Amino acid sequence: MSTPSNGMRLAAFAAELKFDDIPAPVQRRTEDLLLDWIGSTLAGKGARPVESIARFWLAQGPADGPSEVLIHRRGSSPVVAAAINAAASHLAEQDDVHNGSVFHPAAVVFAPALAVAQALQRSGRELLTAAVAGYEAGIRVGEFLGRSHYKVFHTTGTAGTLAAAAAVGHLLRLDAEQMQHAFGSAGTQSAGLWEFLREAADSKQLHCAHAAVSGLSAAYLAADGFTGARDILEGARGLAAGMSRDADPSRLSDGLGTRWVTAETSFKFHASCRHTHPAADALQRAMLEHKLAASDIAGVTAHVHQGAIDVLGPVTDPQTVHQSKFSMGTVLAMVALQGRAGLAEFDAHHGDAAVAAFRERVRMVLDPEVDAAYPARWIGKVSVHTRDGRELRARVDEPKGDPGNTLSRAELEDKAIGLATYHGGASEAEMRALAQRVWSIAGAARVTRLLG
Repeated sequence: MSTPSNGMRLAAFAAELKFDDIPAPVQRRTEDLLLDWIGSTLAGKGARPVESIARFWLAQGPADGPSEVLIHRRGSSPVVAAAINAAASHLAEQDDVHNGSVFHPAAVVFAPALAVAQALQRSGRELLTAAVAGYEAGIRVGEFLGRSHYKVFHTTGTAGTLAAAAAVGHLLRLDAEQMQHAFGSAGTQSAGLWEFLREAADSKQLHCAHAAVSGLSAAYLAADGFTGARDILEGARGLAAGMSRDADPSRLSDGLGTRWVTAETSFKFHASCRHTHPAADALQRAMLEHKLAASDIAGVTAHVHQGAIDVLGPVTDPQTVHQSKFSMGTVLAMVALQGRAGLAEFDAHHGDAAVAAFRERVRMVLDPEVDAAYPARWIGKVSVHTRDGRELRARVDEPKGDPGNTLSRAELEDKAIGLATYHGGASEAEMRALAQRVWSIAGAARVTRLLG
């Protein structure tokens, strides 16, 4: 018998994972990630790209169903709910991120997992276990595909199909062989290109919806005997062959069951692309330590990794709120002028003349130290040039929200409330009650509607 590939080992792990195999701190972290995802999903309510996707999918599905469309407080089929919730949760740019894989797991894991858990009446423990299976699989696929992949492909859309398949496949109780087939069908549907960002197109929400739906369908098809390529990740014409120049197959099975990458996932503090966060934190530190006002600053140099230049560099004149969240100059302008880069600040000020003027005084330069550390560590370094001729430097080794500088449960609850109430997705009282449900979801016999 041939030795199973790293991808096959990963599929077996996702299929065979048990709740009691997961260390208690990782279980609790998964609860935290779930609440964070719910808040981000509700923040997508009313957004034009999200509602467009919702209109399409609701027209394809039943008038009601067991799976909850959070932003509309109604039920539908699992595939409809998964698509809409996935799209909604990636709109505000505050859903979680795993540094090493440059991957946003929650949108493509919790959206299909919650929908299927509700439809199949699975327990809270089963939902959490499925989510961990999805995070562990998707993050490792992202790490496997490497930096060259991320330069062109949006990893959340590509690796996200495998993450969704792992989570849903676990809830469907696929065995290891069936999970391999689910991976094969998910991987052959992997998609998501960064070109949308240059034109401020709506594709980012579509990437998440597509990944959630593709992974969900791949798992259901595998349960019905549908076959997929067993070696879709490492095969001669598989994912790495077509989408990467630096793939590392060992990353797929590295530390399975001992290294819990779920617990390495970061929470996003600023409402912007994660590549802007290290510099934003460093600028905040410089302004605080040197008691600077925005008017004192003649220019800012953000010392960044190549990935930040690849993703943010094309955005030179942001035209929309969403595109402005991918502009380093705009994000640093928000920090300098408004004190923070939150939802309200972007909505109210992204088009301000003062923001545009500050943006023109920001530049990015490739920093060898920062680039060498990336993507395992996202170091923030800025040089601030003042109007009185000084050059001030500041750095942050772990941005706010990283595992070593994480958000407490109180901070996560406040964040979720802020996201949920921003466009009327839920009230503060509802979110405080929901937080308590999430903290104790492991004891729930069945996963029911979250908002009623």
